[in-house]
Amino acid sequence: MPDLAGARSETIMAFDFGEQRIGIAIGETLLGEARALTTVAEAANERRFAAIGKLIEEWQPTRLVVGLPHQPDDREHPFAARCERFAHQLNGRFGLPVDLADERYSSCVAETRLTGDKLKNKLRLDAEAAAVILQAWLDQHHAPSASLCH
Repeated sequence: MPDLAGARSETIMAFDFGEQRIGIAIGETLLGEARALTTVAEAANERRFAAIGKLIEEWQPTRLVVGLPHQPDDREHPFAARCERFAHQLNGRFGLPVDLADERYSSCVAETRLTGDKLKNKLRLDAEAAAVILQAWLDQHHAPSASLCH
């Protein structure tokens, strides 16, 4: 059994921001694993942020991650400014640090993970895309120590 006494775990919440829906995922740094949590499908900004606020209160993340779209050739995506604005709003409303993470192909990867009923998949796709974004962020920033695997 590995010695985890000195290890510190942080909960991270990630967002796949969209005009219609916001996919949300949760993960933690000790094991470096992300999972889809839910999708907020509120049209009004105040209702969206109220729903996000409840999730933040429940899960107590120490950091937030927002997917930032890029073109395949690395040019800025036209929707990137909206995602950056959303990230600033999260920081301003909840006082948590917010990182931006490349979300290129996250929806495609998420789609391959989902099987079964198409309607159910549509409702889960954004949350699964947020999990893809968060997993990539965790892999880059908080790779679990090799000693945890022995």
